[in-house]
Amino acid sequence: MAKRTKARRTTMYSSKGKKLYAKRDKKGRFKDIQSYKRAHGQDMKRKSKKEK
Repeated sequence: MAKRTKARRTTMYSSKGKKLYAKRDKKGRFKDIQSYKRAHGQDMKRKSKKEK
């Protein structure tokens, strides 16, 4: 099983003032930009190992 590393996210704001997450790859380059609302919702849906 491959070891998974936690995705690094930088919090930033759009020109409209919406909160965004900028995901980075291992080299620190931007990989994906997500809206905070959607990303946070997905994080809350997932259960941690302790919760399972």
